[in-house]
Parts: sequence; C-alpha cells; structure tokens
Amino acid sequence: MDHGINTMTIDRHQFYEGESFINTLREAQIDFIVLAGFLWKVPDNLVQAYIGNIINIHPALLPKFGGKGMYGAKVHESVIIAGEPESGITIHFVDEAYDHGKVIFQATCPVLKGDNAAQLAEKVHALEYKHYPVVIENIILKKFSEQLADQS
Repeated sequence: MDHGINTMTIDRHQFYEGESFINTLREAQIDFIVLAGFLWKVPDNLVQAYIGNIINIHPALLPKFGGKGMYGAKVHESVIIAGEPESGITIHFVDEAYDHGKVIFQATCPVLKGDNAAQLAEKVHALEYKHYPVVIENIILKKFSEQLADQS
C-alpha cells in the first residue's frame, strides 16, 4: 500500500490462466474497472465477472482502426494512410473481443493535410484528457444513483 492506495500485481500467466485475482477483486469490493493504455486482451472470465463494469478508451473512432495490434502510433498512422478526415476517441464497455464492446462516448478531431502520427496523437490525447474523466465520473454517479434507488 502506497499513499493509502491498495495495489495488486497480476502477472500475465495468472491473468489468463487463473481466477484467484477475480476473488481478490471481489473481496476488496471492486465493482468497476477502468482501463487506459491497457494492451492485453481482457480474459472472458474477468469480462463475465464484471459485465457492464469494465470500460476502456481507444485512440480512434471504433469500429474503425481497432483490434489486436491497433494501439499507439499504429492507430494514428493507419488513420492517416486511410485518408480519414477525422479521428478521435472511443470510450466503450469491454467485452470478449478487442475494441468491440458497446460504445459509451466518442469525440472527434480533424485530421489535417500534413498531419503526422505524432501530431494526430497530440490531438487525440487532448480529447482523452478532456473527456475520459468526465465519462468515468458520470458512469460512477449513475451506478451509485441506481444502487441507492435499489436500496429504497
């Protein structure tokens, strides 16, 4: 525990082959998982344990430019090569497929003639910083409101 925040490290083998970490999450009363920059495919057992309670952000407008291997500069380069007029972010629920779950929110930015991957990444990062915290907060507030209503 550092700064009063509990942490847990899960190695790749445990993540894909075990279930004990799911029990640890439940014991810690974790009920919502936020991913950012997470490149591993979330295993089915974790998705099933947290259906509708894991969100991710992707640096493109899904369903385009998503899937295995589509991250970082690769995404931005692909958008530019395809001649897309815009790019952006997609915040979505996680399901069993890469970059596939129900879209929660998208925001766009223009892809200008002459933009390179680094320039496009800056625009996309600005969207991520602006919107992801707000979307996370709104989802948590909605879930909290629903829990209070259920207790009434």
